[in-house]
Amino acid sequence: MKPSTLAPGIAAAVVLLAANPPAGAQHQAATTTVVDSPRAAIDSPRRNKHYVSTRQPLAPAALVKLPIGAIIPRGWLRTQLVLMRNGMTGHLEDISPWCDATVSAWMTPDGTGKNGWEELPYWLRGAGDLAWVLKDSELGDRARKWIDGVLASQDDSGYFGPRENKTKLDLWPNMVVLNVLQSFYEATGDARVLPFMSRYFQWEYSVPKDKLLPGSWQKIRAGDNIESVLWLYNRTGEAWLLGLARVLHERTVRWDKGVADWHGVNICQGFREPAVYSLLTRDPAHLARAEENYQDVMHRYGQAPGGMFGADEVCREGYGDPRQAAETCSMVEFMHSFEMLTAITGDGVWADRCEEVAFNSLPAAFTPDYSALHYLTAPNMPRADSGSHAPGFFNGGNMLGFDPADHRCCQHNHAMGWPYYAENLWMATPDDGLGAVLYSDSDVRATVGDPGTEVIVHENTGYPFDETVTLTFETSQAGTPVKFPLYLRLPRWCDGAGAQLNDRPLAIAAGPIRPGSWLRILRAWSSNDTLMLTLPMHTAVTTWTENKNAVSVGRGPLWYSLKIGERSQRYGGTNRWPAWEVLPTTPWNYALVLDGADPASSFEFVRRPGPPADQPFTTDNAPVQLLATARRIPNWQLDHTGLVGLLQSSPVRSSEPDERVTLIPMGAARLRISAFPVVSDAPDAHDWILPPPPRHDASQINDDLDAVSDGRLPTASADESVPRFTWWDHKGTTEWISWRLDAPAEISTCAVYWFDDTGRGQCRVPASWRLFFKDGDVWREVENGSAYGVAPDALNRVMFKPVRTTSLKLEARLRDGFSGGILEWQINDGR
Repeated sequence: MKPSTLAPGIAAAVVLLAANPPAGAQHQAATTTVVDSPRAAIDSPRRNKHYVSTRQPLAPAALVKLPIGAIIPRGWLRTQLVLMRNGMTGHLEDISPWCDATVSAWMTPDGTGKNGWEELPYWLRGAGDLAWVLKDSELGDRARKWIDGVLASQDDSGYFGPRENKTKLDLWPNMVVLNVLQSFYEATGDARVLPFMSRYFQWEYSVPKDKLLPGSWQKIRAGDNIESVLWLYNRTGEAWLLGLARVLHERTVRWDKGVADWHGVNICQGFREPAVYSLLTRDPAHLARAEENYQDVMHRYGQAPGGMFGADEVCREGYGDPRQAAETCSMVEFMHSFEMLTAITGDGVWADRCEEVAFNSLPAAFTPDYSALHYLTAPNMPRADSGSHAPGFFNGGNMLGFDPADHRCCQHNHAMGWPYYAENLWMATPDDGLGAVLYSDSDVRATVGDPGTEVIVHENTGYPFDETVTLTFETSQAGTPVKFPLYLRLPRWCDGAGAQLNDRPLAIAAGPIRPGSWLRILRAWSSNDTLMLTLPMHTAVTTWTENKNAVSVGRGPLWYSLKIGERSQRYGGTNRWPAWEVLPTTPWNYALVLDGADPASSFEFVRRPGPPADQPFTTDNAPVQLLATARRIPNWQLDHTGLVGLLQSSPVRSSEPDERVTLIPMGAARLRISAFPVVSDAPDAHDWILPPPPRHDASQINDDLDAVSDGRLPTASADESVPRFTWWDHKGTTEWISWRLDAPAEISTCAVYWFDDTGRGQCRVPASWRLFFKDGDVWREVENGSAYGVAPDALNRVMFKPVRTTSLKLEARLRDGFSGGILEWQINDGR
């Protein structure tokens, strides 16, 4: 379950044979090998004959994406897609002003109109693919309406889309639209797409290099642009496209030198850029850098279950506790990166990582009916309310309430998560075979072998809640076997995998089968052949040494969370599209009691009878559970920000009685505790200390409340290298911030360094301010105060009649139309 490195080199093949094939059925014999990747099974570089793969001089990809529509998802995965179509995804044109075709700049050929940035492209990227995967003609017609508008917007230069973006040379929204067009072409073969993209890339190539990708998202995320350029090159062979790819790489921030930006979504998109570019350079260092970037991020901020890392907007030093959350945007972008890297490298570890996010983090970001989502989801999150939780979270405001009309980027970008996942369940291989990449109920129709024959494979499984996968084969030439290699991914968590062919075990002649490898079975497959793969799942306990020795429990690809009673409470929205808080009805502050010699034996696995429910990701429908012994930790409470209190070092003491608690898969838990303290009666156990009251409080909290007294003086009011506090997004109001002293003290001076981002944002020095002190239970204004300065780029010092107090309060009147904030606040000249 911990992050692992890329498999080193090509392992020696392990040969397996079908045991005792019946006489007269020689075609049933199977030659089976174990390889590190589908590319490792081939003596010399090859490309799939039947599907568009990488074209020379690009490096051969290890796996090839099948055309959209070749895979039909079934079971619980299809349910997620149908719920999306019936929920907010399928109705975002009715909910979101950015998807209103009557005013959108994306629908006017001359690029006028409004709302012409990333929101509509984000939604269209997912909604279009959702339509193509489900073969839903009604949703497909609505997607085509937008795509037709985009295709009609191309001007004589080759540029397309809102002209305001062209004026700014902001190419980021178009990078998302290129993904839309790629999927549209794969699904429909529309003849307009390839020349349209070629003309646009010619225009992009004509932009002076020093003006291309000047900054912002486009510079950080231009790996997406490179991927689209290479996609077109593989279909047209226009050599100049490779030159454009090189220029784009030169102008992109240097992900090939390390993690280039610590914004969560930027990481999830950008970290893969060197691996995408490695297809052109064939430089192993570029390929390895994507893994190194991943490891760096996860080591610092991903020491928790669920496959994500703590970036509740950006990664922040010292904010790595499991209460730190990930955006829904980050989840779907991370999954997309993992899917791409699986194809590029053939290393199954990327598919493992994709499943980890898909099963454990993504479902909990939505209401079970997909009518709403929230911005952030954390491994430890016992409340999902609509209040502000800054500075525990980077941003103030509602980050956890489930709302179909809020959380603007995730509201639109979430839509690609499950459709892209469904498109990558199966992939073609360089040796004209098929690879089972992500396991789920599905049917795949593909051309395989030499010279090429169509086959259908029916996959039936309860995975990830069950450990068996059954494949049934159907050939287009009844009675004629079709020879091709089949690859089965063996997850890194799986030890002791096995397979049966037509009820006969595939005996291992040399082995064993290695976790993290691929099982390659080469044979002539006949209709009604049945292959059953068994992926044994065992309970395992992971200790997060970087997070106070907390533990998490996993079984197979699933992490488990405490089952917390959930009560949904409406706080806004409309009757058709309400917004919900989810609040706990049962205790959550438990520490686990573990067997010190064998922690995994502390859990009892329980499987519900029958197949998984159509929607298994709810507390009531969870198909599997773990029963455990735990004790409550009374001092583990919500902190002053309203978030779960920070973990304290395990083992911890508790005099509470043992209780039997239930753990359910993380993805089924919208309220969750999945990184647990460990309770012990041993002498080295610690008492859980109730934290003191916060030093600061404020009328509106954004950014970092404690930044005002961290002792870090800025160089200017616009200095963003130091932490800041703001009252954003309140404007023109009277706001306050307080300071609780550790002990009574005599105060006679105060100095404030105001935050002011003129030219970049909407914070200004205030119109005026005053200072109050606590006299018993009453706030009184200080007497004989000198001038209350509001100068930027300086400490504004005020002197007053000395007061003896335990608390101060600064009250500021914000300028009309603007917010404000503080970079540093000193009392008694900083002493």
